[in-house]
Amino acid sequence: MKTESELIEQGNRQIPRDFTQVQVINRAVSILRALRDSGGLNLSQLARKVGLARSTVHRIVNTLEAEDLITTTTVDGRIQLGMELLSLGAAVKSDFRGELRPYLEGLSIDIDETVDLSIMEKDRLIFLDQIPRLRRLRAVSGMGITFPLHCTANGKALLAELPVAEVERIIPERLEAFTPHTLTTRGQLLQELEAVRAEEVAFDREEHTLGICALGAAIRGPLNSLAAISIPVPSVRFYGNEERIKSALLETCATINRRFEGM
Repeated sequence: MKTESELIEQGNRQIPRDFTQVQVINRAVSILRALRDSGGLNLSQLARKVGLARSTVHRIVNTLEAEDLITTTTVDGRIQLGMELLSLGAAVKSDFRGELRPYLEGLSIDIDETVDLSIMEKDRLIFLDQIPRLRRLRAVSGMGITFPLHCTANGKALLAELPVAEVERIIPERLEAFTPHTLTTRGQLLQELEAVRAEEVAFDREEHTLGICALGAAIRGPLNSLAAISIPVPSVRFYGNEERIKSALLETCATINRRFEGM
């Protein structure tokens, strides 16, 4: 039996207070996601986007702003994500990287190649971690450096996890050619992403850098966060070894996905 203090009035009904608290959290998360996806909205636009009354959104916005999770003091008057989310995001990335490092190290030892961890930031790819192999000929990417999505194995693996409409929003119709092997139209890329979804692995066959190939696959971490593991390989060691590398990569990704399932 709920006590009077544990119940609140909503219309003509009495509902548990903890249910309403969870509902407010869900609405706040919806608002944060809407701002993330849009880059900023005014109050009326935000209310329409999340399907809530303007007064309800206004109350939640005020609370989130008090915690610096959003800001309303923009030049154009739009509501945008706040600076506190940057520090929270950095902490999540750091913890995630630490959790995944043993898996990346095991994969690198297994195939004797460099292994990378990366995420998507807007329309670019950013590397979070790398396990390099000390070989005379090796492929190494700079940590924190951004790369294009359309011609990298990890970029294509991440794009394949998104709805087609979202890919079309992120990727322009004409694509920059980095080598003679780069896909140069969004239509070509969308067609390849269908194959990536079917095989659960993406390939870069000297599309970003001549002499370097790669395989990439997406993983899901805590809170369903999306990242990609990739294996860059000098082309002289890549061709003919694709299936061995692919098998090891997919096995590692499956292990990671089981580890974080439901978290």
